[in-house]
Amino acid sequence: MTQSHRADLQKDPARVSGMFDEVAAGYDRTNTILSVGNDRLWRRATTRALSPRPGQRILDLAAGTGTSSVAIARTGADVVAADFSPGMIAEGRRRHAGVSGVSFVEADATALPFEDEEFDAVTISFGLRNVQDADAGLREMLRVTKPGGRLVICEFSHPTSPAISALYRFYNDRILPPVARLVSSNGDAYDYLNESIRAWSDQPALAGRIRAAGWTDVAWRNLTLGVVALHRARKPVGDGGSQPR
Repeated sequence: MTQSHRADLQKDPARVSGMFDEVAAGYDRTNTILSVGNDRLWRRATTRALSPRPGQRILDLAAGTGTSSVAIARTGADVVAADFSPGMIAEGRRRHAGVSGVSFVEADATALPFEDEEFDAVTISFGLRNVQDADAGLREMLRVTKPGGRLVICEFSHPTSPAISALYRFYNDRILPPVARLVSSNGDAYDYLNESIRAWSDQPALAGRIRAAGWTDVAWRNLTLGVVALHRARKPVGDGGSQPR
């Protein structure tokens, strides 16, 4: 019997990638069940914040099976769906074969295989928390973004209300694990999910990390009472730089 991958807070890339490989086939369905349908609302909010336009080149990091990438491409943008899980990329290519405006690339967020200033915008949803060196990832995103280009990060965060925070912890500790074991091919992956959410930066701390990586105009807003936060930023326009289309 093959042993399931189970990542931990050391976030070894091979273990994290292997874990996502194992859940790729049922990943989107599991997320919809565990988020009680809120994943669709978070995806729409991310696309609105990204504000893609026809002809723009968008990098969707930690794209998984490409569900968000396809939604962005419907605006007429050219989307590169990048993920470090070969299983996710394979599933995305299988599901979305023939979809125009989306290409799939296996990529490590800390060493992106793209040229400097290649993209008009970069987005990452529920993936930055899984990057072993998230600050290096933020710097790489800055490198591949055009001057004046946008960054949008959608990530689990920390509810600001003590009552909501307590309910959220109860759900993650008592409800999510048994449900995940029923609906996922690797229930242990969702134990890691819970651990990584608890250890992740809160809203102001993540904003500080984004600024430290070189981004400007950093702001955020809470979604679902702070269970998720949507951070936005821009790459500074230096001497001779120009705004993206």
